[in-house]
Amino acid sequence: MKWLIENWSLLVVIFACVCVGFVYVKKFLDKPTDEQMTKIKEWLLYAVMEAEAQFGSGTGKLKLHYVYDMFITRFPSFIDIISFEMFSKLVDDALDEMRNLFKFNLGIKACIVPDEDMEDE
Repeated sequence: MKWLIENWSLLVVIFACVCVGFVYVKKFLDKPTDEQMTKIKEWLLYAVMEAEAQFGSGTGKLKLHYVYDMFITRFPSFIDIISFEMFSKLVDDALDEMRNLFKFNLGIKACIVPDEDMEDE
């Protein structure tokens, strides 16, 4: 018992280190898998197209926040795992994919982008 009283600060430090280690291991294990990221990217393509159809061109920040709101509603468990910066990069990737779809499939572009916006591009 005397040893515990004399070394209580050492025990507190060891306990704190174990807790910090547990948090880092939990964060690592909670990271999205490749399959989950594929599903998120596919869903983001849909969400980006919906935002484009709803808001049109010239409203980038509005569309980004709209898609982010949709994302946190659809995938609430990823709010703490995926930062807004990472999310923004994923949206940029989805936008690139959408533009590629528009290049090769004018039917999709006609469904998403109103006629007056198509003339601007």
